[in-house]
Amino acid sequence: QVQLVESGGGSVQPGGSLRLSCVFSGDILNIYTLGWYRQAPGNQREIVAIIEPPRNNRTQYADSVKDRFTCSREHAGATLYLYLQMNNVKPEDTAIYRCYVDAFVWRRGRRDYWGQGTQVTVSS
Repeated sequence: QVQLVESGGGSVQPGGSLRLSCVFSGDILNIYTLGWYRQAPGNQREIVAIIEPPRNNRTQYADSVKDRFTCSREHAGATLYLYLQMNNVKPEDTAIYRCYVDAFVWRRGRRDYWGQGTQVTVSS
């Protein structure tokens, strides 16, 4: 069974830190891209960070989060862990954050997998 489960959201004061986690379990044969999106009320979904393993794990960030957020990943056996370290958060970072993985999975082919979403609220 393929699962993508998020955790780590919550409320934080401006200037604080938060770490989001995403666990992807499945028979992964190849990963094309993975990262985080967010969507605030009334706004379109936007990319926060993307890692591109085929391009030497090049990582790109939205201009609004550069130098504040760090996206990283690690593997443990057949499990993939994806993280988003959020530092010096601002009220405008308030949104629902969702992780995703574009992967080729054994017997399932290539497709996007999405986390269930986690709410991040930045307020004083």
